[in-house]
Amino acid sequence: MKVKNLMDTNILKIYPDFTAKKTIELMYKRKRFSTAVLDDEDRLIGWIMSLDLAILDDKNVLIKDIMHPVDKIITLHENDPARDAVVKIVKYKVISIPVLNNERNVIGMVRNCDITKTLAKLYDIPLDSLFNTLQKELKGITWEELMDASTVITKQTTNEEITAKEYEKRLKNTTFGQAIWACGGLEKFFAGLIKIGEVAIARKIARRR
Repeated sequence: MKVKNLMDTNILKIYPDFTAKKTIELMYKRKRFSTAVLDDEDRLIGWIMSLDLAILDDKNVLIKDIMHPVDKIITLHENDPARDAVVKIVKYKVISIPVLNNERNVIGMVRNCDITKTLAKLYDIPLDSLFNTLQKELKGITWEELMDASTVITKQTTNEEITAKEYEKRLKNTTFGQAIWACGGLEKFFAGLIKIGEVAIARKIARRR
């Protein structure tokens, strides 16, 4: 997943000749706590936060006189891995980060709430859809063979006896998020998924001998 898949493209455009008063009104209307300052070609030239505006005595001051300079702004490129957005928001403790294209135009904004929403959607993915994808990637492995391999790994890791049909039914009633919690984390979940694929392939080869 890329940053462009996370970002909000409905950006608030603030220009350097806007007054603080006008900017406050726009930010309040659009419910923004921070936003980019742009030039006439929508290139990033500064950054302004609601806190900067709240402490002003003179609301008629121009944004260009109080904005944070461009070299102090944390940015993302639209083709950066989505992981970079998470890392930067956590590392720099910011609410939002502007997203740039190759021309350094601001084309979107990644906010911490955008990341939370995306993660929530991922966690709600039905687990059987992930197994369907795995089965398609394992060329020549049938769904039945994949389910059989899953019962083998379940027995090895939890000592639970379960049939292929029972495992398939469990998949249909489980989400990706629930599976991660049950496995004890994302790494353990994917390690288990890899083992299932390996067992399915090994059993297929053994039957052909």
